[in-house]
Amino acid sequence: MPFAIDEFLAVFAAYNAAIWPFQIVAYGLGLVVAFALVAQSHALMRLGFAGLAVLWAVNGIGYHMIFFAPINPVAPVFAASFVLQAVLLLASAIQPGDLRLRRRWGFRFVAGLMTIVYALAIYPVLGLWAGHGLMAGPMFGVAPCPTTIFTIGILMIAHGRWVVWLSTIPILWSLIGLSAAVQLGIPEDLGMPIAGALLAALLAAAFWQGRATR
Repeated sequence: MPFAIDEFLAVFAAYNAAIWPFQIVAYGLGLVVAFALVAQSHALMRLGFAGLAVLWAVNGIGYHMIFFAPINPVAPVFAASFVLQAVLLLASAIQPGDLRLRRRWGFRFVAGLMTIVYALAIYPVLGLWAGHGLMAGPMFGVAPCPTTIFTIGILMIAHGRWVVWLSTIPILWSLIGLSAAVQLGIPEDLGMPIAGALLAALLAAAFWQGRATR
């Protein structure tokens, strides 16, 4: 790591202060996606995925490019990947396709639901427990890791051809985030590689099941 934990958290403190109160908007967009799942509304689902696109763009440009780049030379690459994910999410929202959120009880649905709850509720509690403070650490919707965890949870529940394309960058980021979680001691981020690995396993299982039924 080219930076220490105190530098890492200082970036979040400055970033959170600069964008306040967008964190409230971010939580609102997350709740729209969650409500779309409960309501089984296609229109709300498309609005929710467009909202997720906004959050990934904010993470890419606001966090990675503007605030993180001064202490991490690789941050512009991260920024580009997050903006690309935002483009993919927006495309999935505006193009009428087969992407849908299916409320059907089973392992995939329960795993996705638990991952969403982790990102929205458990993640910030773990951050407070670790002593990062609410505004001095990664927050849902405006920080890469909790936003990725939430997106992974949604993609566990989503069905359709778009899911594979939308899953690639979150799965890769879950591997990158693992090193930061371990080396910098960010316990709340440890849930991300678990979620990423589970999403990859679910996609692989769906692929092989599809081949078996052909």
